[in-house]
Amino acid sequence: MPDSIQRAIDVLKAGGLVGMPTETVYGLAADASNVSAINKIFSSKGRPSGHPLIVHIAQPDIGLSNDQQAMSNAWREILSQWSRDVSPEALILAQAFWPGPLTMILPKAKNVLLEVTGGQETVGIRCPKHPVAQNLLKEFGGGLAAPSANRFGRISPTTAEHVREEFPGDEVLVLDGGPCDVGIESTIVDLTRLDTHGAVILRPGAITQAMIDGVVGKTEFTKQNTSASAPRVSGSLSAHYAPKTKLVLYDAKDAESVLAQVNNSDLENVAWVHFAKDLSAKDLGLKNVAKEVLLPLESNAVGRELYALLRHLDALNVNCIFFEQLPDGVEWDAIRDRLGRASVGSGM
Repeated sequence: MPDSIQRAIDVLKAGGLVGMPTETVYGLAADASNVSAINKIFSSKGRPSGHPLIVHIAQPDIGLSNDQQAMSNAWREILSQWSRDVSPEALILAQAFWPGPLTMILPKAKNVLLEVTGGQETVGIRCPKHPVAQNLLKEFGGGLAAPSANRFGRISPTTAEHVREEFPGDEVLVLDGGPCDVGIESTIVDLTRLDTHGAVILRPGAITQAMIDGVVGKTEFTKQNTSASAPRVSGSLSAHYAPKTKLVLYDAKDAESVLAQVNNSDLENVAWVHFAKDLSAKDLGLKNVAKEVLLPLESNAVGRELYALLRHLDALNVNCIFFEQLPDGVEWDAIRDRLGRASVGSGM
C-alpha cells in the first residue's frame, strides 16, 4: 500500500478529512459512519446541514470473472449495506456505468446517518473510477461521504492544488491524483420513485439520458424534475459552482452588442471567453479585454477544463467575465447546467 494511502486512511479513521481525487472533481472525504467527521465536512465547507452528501463506495472484487450474475450479486451485496431497497434498475445501472461518473439516489438503509442524507430517507451512492479513489476506498473498507472539496457554492476543484487553495494548512490531507479526466460532477439519477415517475435525472453529467435509457429499457425516464416529491441532491441550487468575479453569459447572435458594451463601459478590464475563431479582441479593437480565451468546439475538452478556467480567470481580478453560451446539443447539457449556475452565483 502506498504511504500516501496509509496516511489518508489513518486520517479518516481518526475522524479527519481527506481531499480525494475522482474522475469528476476532487471530493472532501470523511468516514460516512462517523457523525463527528461528517459534521467537519459541513463546517469546513460552510455547507448547509440539510444539503445531502454522496457516499462513495469501492468496486466489488470478483477476480477475472465475466459472470454477469456474479457481478449483479456482488453489487447487490454492497448496495444493501446502504439501501433498504435495491431495485433491478439500480443493479443494471451499476453494472453498466460503475465505476464511473453516475450517482444513484436510493432509499436509505436504517444504519445510514441522517447527517449524511440531509435528514432525508434517501441516500446518494457512487462508485468512482479514479484509481486513487478506488485504492483508498478498498483499503479503508467502508463508505466515504465526499462532496466537492471547495467552499460551499464556489468553483469545484479539479486538481490537488485547487483543494489546497480552498483549505490551506493542515485541515485537509490532500491526495494528488492529477487533473480530473471528466471535470464536472457526476450525473445524479433518482431511483426512489420508480412506480410513479420512473428514473429521473436530478443533475446532468457525463452519463447522459440516452446512455441510461439504453440500458434501463422501458423504465420511464424524465430529464430534470422540479417536483416537490424529488429528493434534495448536491448541486441542485440555482447558484452554485460560482466565481467571485461576475460571470455574464451571452448568445453568439448578440455578440456585437455585447462587445460594444464591453468596449464602451466603465469596466477597466474584462475577460472574454468565446468560440469564434474569426474574432479576436485585437482585431476588433477591444481596449478593455485583459484576457481572451478561445474555446474548442468539443464538449469533453470544455468540461474537463471549465472549472480550472473559471478559477484562473477569477484569480486575474478582472471586473467581469463575458462567456459565450455553449452550443446546442445534449453533449453540452451538463456543462451548460454548471455554467448557468455559476453565472447566477457569481459576483457574490
